[in-house]
Amino acid sequence: MENVEYVAIVTGLALLQAFIFAFLVGKERVNHEIAAPAISGAPEFDRAFRAHQNTVEQLVIFVPALWMFAHFVRADIAAGIGLVFVISRHIYREAYVRDPAKRSAGFSIGALAMMTLLIGGMAGAVMNLL
Repeated sequence: MENVEYVAIVTGLALLQAFIFAFLVGKERVNHEIAAPAISGAPEFDRAFRAHQNTVEQLVIFVPALWMFAHFVRADIAAGIGLVFVISRHIYREAYVRDPAKRSAGFSIGALAMMTLLIGGMAGAVMNLL
């Protein structure tokens, strides 16, 4: 597996992004005086919370799929597709916090990137067996 450093960097960016999204949820919690453990309150908080949760939910699929694709197909291509995913999550969050109805572009781009990694990684594993 060549160029695994790029895959590690993209993985780190995705995790850093989730951390920043969590920080932004905390900021909204403070701004709107929503005491833990409440997970709803002001619409601004709710949108920030859901955008973060949705991103964390996606990471469960994205990270292993990224590394599968890197291992069985090509690491540099995996890193490129992974970077598209990270950018799409930023687009998704920005749209979601403004107007949740407009989040579909960011979601669609990210879902396509993630499914490319997952299906590609699985196909690569099968081809490796053959």
